[in-house]
Amino acid sequence: MAYDLITMGRIGVDLYPLQAGVPLARVTTFGKFLGGSATNVAVAAARLGRTTAVISRTGDDPFGAYAHEALRGFGVADHWVTPVAGLPTPVTFCEIFPPDDFPLYFYRRPKAPDLEIHPDELDLDAVRAARIFWVTGTGLSEEPSRTATLAALAHRGRAGTTVFDLDWRPMFWNDPDAARPFYAEALRHTTVAVGNLDEVEIATGEREPHAAARALLAAGVELAVVKQGPKGVLAVSAGGECAEVPPLPVTVLNGLGAGDAFGGSLCHGLLAGWDLETTMRHANAAGAIVASRLECSSAMPTPGEVAAALAAGAVR
Repeated sequence: MAYDLITMGRIGVDLYPLQAGVPLARVTTFGKFLGGSATNVAVAAARLGRTTAVISRTGDDPFGAYAHEALRGFGVADHWVTPVAGLPTPVTFCEIFPPDDFPLYFYRRPKAPDLEIHPDELDLDAVRAARIFWVTGTGLSEEPSRTATLAALAHRGRAGTTVFDLDWRPMFWNDPDAARPFYAEALRHTTVAVGNLDEVEIATGEREPHAAARALLAAGVELAVVKQGPKGVLAVSAGGECAEVPPLPVTVLNGLGAGDAFGGSLCHGLLAGWDLETTMRHANAAGAIVASRLECSSAMPTPGEVAAALAAGAVR
C-alpha cells in the first residue's frame, strides 16, 4: 500500500517526570512514553486519520519491544522498525519548568540504533510511493543514517511532498559548520522545509524569519515554514502565498511535543489540500494542545480536539 506519510528518524522512550517544577535530581516518579521526533510526527498524523509508517531502528531489548507495541497501538506501521544487536534503545529524560524551560537529556550512547539505518535496507519504492516523506536533520548527523537519508531523498526526487524537518540538535554534531553542507544537500531534494529560528539559521545563515524563508525557497523548496515560538509561525510558498499566524493561547505544561504535533498536522493539511493559513492555524492548534499536556506521542490530538480549540480560540 502507499502510505499517506512515511517518516524516517528517531525513535525511543521518553521518561518524563510526573512532577513539574522539580529538578531531575529530585524527581521520584516518571511516566514512560513512546518518543522520537519522526515517530511522534507519524503518531500525530495517524491521530488525525492518516495512514502512516516509520523507518527507524531500536535496540533488541525490552524498550525496543515497547516501541513496537506502542506504534501498533497508535495505528502506525512498524515493519520498517528493526532491531540492532548490541545497542540499547535510546531513552530521553526532561525537566519541566513551565512555561518555557524544558531541558532535555538524551541517552543515545554508545550510538543510537536509529542512526544505524543502512541504504541497502530501505524500501525505496515505498518511500517514493508515499504521499508525504518526512526526514530530519538528526538523521544526517552520523553514518550510515546520513547516506541512507540522502539516498532516500535522491530516489524520491520530486515525487509527492518531501518534508525536511531541520531538527537541529547541537549535541549530535561536532559543530554547526559540519552540518551545513548536509543540510544544503537535503534541501536540494525537499519540497517543504520546517524549522524554528535556531534551525533555519543553521540551514540558511539567516535568523530573521522572512529572510530565512526566502533563503529556504532559494535553496529549492516550494514551502518554507518558520516557527517563531510566542510570535507564531510564518509560512511562505514559492508561488508567493504567505501566512503569518499567531499562536493559540494555552497554559503550557510541557512544550516539548508541540513541534511534532505541528508537523503531523502540517502533513494532514497538505494532504487535505487546505490553503496555507488554514493549514497553519490547524497546526498551531495541534501544537498548543500538546503543549498543555505532559507527554508527546500519547498527547497528540484528535480532529475533534483540534476543532474545539480552534472554535474556542484557545486551549481550554
